[in-house]
Amino acid sequence: MKKLELHWQIMIGMFFGILFGFGMAQLTWGKDFIMDWIGPFGQIFVNLLKLIAVPLILASLIKGISDLKDISKFRNIGFRTIGIYMFTTVIAITIGLVLVNVIEPGEGISEDTITKLSNTYANDSSIQGKISEATNQKERGPLQFLVDMVPSNAIAAMSNNKLMLQVIFFTIFMGISMLLVGEKRSKPLKDFFDSLNDVILKMVDLIMLAAPFAVFALLSQVVVTADDPEILQKLLSYSGVVILGLLLMITFYCSLVYLYTKKNPIWFLKQMSPAQLLAFSTSSSAATLPVTMERVEEHIGVDKEVSSFVLPVGATINMDGTSLYQAVAAVFIMQVLWPEGLTFGNQLSIVVTALLASIGSAAVPGAGMVMLVIVLEAIGFPADLYPVALALIFAVDRPLDMCRTVVNVTGDATVSMIVAKSVGKLHKNPKAKNWDDNYDEVK
Repeated sequence: MKKLELHWQIMIGMFFGILFGFGMAQLTWGKDFIMDWIGPFGQIFVNLLKLIAVPLILASLIKGISDLKDISKFRNIGFRTIGIYMFTTVIAITIGLVLVNVIEPGEGISEDTITKLSNTYANDSSIQGKISEATNQKERGPLQFLVDMVPSNAIAAMSNNKLMLQVIFFTIFMGISMLLVGEKRSKPLKDFFDSLNDVILKMVDLIMLAAPFAVFALLSQVVVTADDPEILQKLLSYSGVVILGLLLMITFYCSLVYLYTKKNPIWFLKQMSPAQLLAFSTSSSAATLPVTMERVEEHIGVDKEVSSFVLPVGATINMDGTSLYQAVAAVFIMQVLWPEGLTFGNQLSIVVTALLASIGSAAVPGAGMVMLVIVLEAIGFPADLYPVALALIFAVDRPLDMCRTVVNVTGDATVSMIVAKSVGKLHKNPKAKNWDDNYDEVK
């Protein structure tokens, strides 16, 4: 009997996880059972992916830069990557603004719903924490993001997945320095990182064996912790606008893949589906990064010289799904609480602020809420309404976070294909590796 492909295994795990979660939610002891005995296995899986994210970036990026042999090639890849990421982010924000202004989901929210949401969530510690964090970020200097990119301690940066940009900076610095000392002197260090890269990729293969079971655990936990169904229903129009925008972004990516790389969009989505499904389950681009790199290199054919730079950078600065969500959420909040703020100037400010806020935003669950507060502050939204504004969308933030992370990961893969094609590094016949490829050598 033919073994099911990985994406089918994960989809089965998702289906049974949702079904099991709904079933257990009907029992008085069901939520506690899942949180105590099922949820931890999903968290272990996410921790394993995060565990290898930094070593993978370190080994893969140094290998990619040292293989270039020419700094000018790295410069070309870098400028193209940043430029395309900014372009796709602006497109995402524009799509969000057009949809929310045309459909106007905020028009259907009643005063009773606003009051209920405010009473339920306005004093939530998570919401207050997001507001406080956003305020701290706003008070920083205009060039603070550049300061934050440069670590004072490389080891400390590697110990925190939120400091991904610092790890990337250090790794690029080391890779360029290896090029400048010459191939002969850097060879021992290069051999070490080449070997480390192979080992980390093998760890990815081994971790992915548990993916279907982990997705089952993660989604069953999400289902039993879902909020009031009545509130979710009343926010359906807002959620629908966000999801429609995210689907349009996926369509946009597929169009770029077809027009520029001449690859079949269905084939592209199929190859990326395991990473997309994990992004949906974990709500974290950083946790999904090892799988994204494995799929892009071994299944799509992007050379490691390109993927090792484009994907880690994308996981940090490319937040297309999140930026689209910012645009929809900000205008939706204004439609409900501050209709006089719906000016063309404010919406233009949303485009600029959402673009800038996406750079350096942590690739972890919930970062979008912090970015949203920054966007609202930029357009002069009344400060006393922040708790109510976030309460208005808090109930559906987690499921929408899951959806927009899928778009973020898909965008990273799309840009890596475009950059690879532009520099002649997109291979036609990639060879996928399995976890037991070298098993005969060690058994």
